[in-house]
Amino acid sequence: MRMGLWVVATLMSGWAQAQMTPVGQWRSIDDATGEAKAEIHIVEQAGVLSARVVRSLRDKPNARKNCDDCVDDRKGQPIIGMEILRGVRREGNENLWAGGGKILDPENGKEYTVRLVPLEDGKRLQVRGYIGPFYRTQIWQRMP
Repeated sequence: MRMGLWVVATLMSGWAQAQMTPVGQWRSIDDATGEAKAEIHIVEQAGVLSARVVRSLRDKPNARKNCDDCVDDRKGQPIIGMEILRGVRREGNENLWAGGGKILDPENGKEYTVRLVPLEDGKRLQVRGYIGPFYRTQIWQRMP
């Protein structure tokens, strides 16, 4: 009986910890308007996170389709499918992901140093982008 409880407790704690990672499907929320902007898929490979825009959630016919303001290899590329998060690593044993990673705002081509912090048992994700001492913060929602 005790062994069965131990197995269940171990599986439950593993699931809870897995949810505290930024890896997964997210709905980005505009920090200015509060509206859902896009679906973002974050993956981890060899301890490094990256993310791509899966689809737009905006119903605007004039919305930008390409990142014309980007200055690197993403210049002129379609925003859907674009890698917007690069080089993010976990910092120590904390629930903080940064490690010098960058996030791109494809609407204006600006790239920010990024910090990700899972909140509410991984149901939400604080995404904070820095340029020098200035920053922007968005709270993304995990998709089911």
